[in-house]
Amino acid sequence: MGSLKTHRQGMVAEAIAGWFLNAKGYRVLARRYKTPVGEIDLVVKRGRMVAFIEVKRRANVDDGLYAVHAQNAARVRRAAEWWLKNHASLADKCDLRFDVIAIAPYRLIRHVSNAF
Repeated sequence: MGSLKTHRQGMVAEAIAGWFLNAKGYRVLARRYKTPVGEIDLVVKRGRMVAFIEVKRRANVDDGLYAVHAQNAARVRRAAEWWLKNHASLADKCDLRFDVIAIAPYRLIRHVSNAF
């Protein structure tokens, strides 16, 4: 039962992150983009920037930021390469970035650009 609750909380956190990024002027291109090598929580675009977003929900924001470790980053990078192969027209015209959004109950959302 715990994993279902965790899954739901993760989906809610990703939805909140999407709304947050929309408010900051980003357009969501993909949510929960699944590839054979991993998943990207959000792919967003603002101007010439395409960002691959890892969303972490934890009890506090710092724990969310620390939860993104080298294996996480490598998985997101591999999935981003897959996404870029399937969206070559954007890949050629845009700058790329890897961000983290940390969400915690009753705390401000933290968005770290170029996190890894």
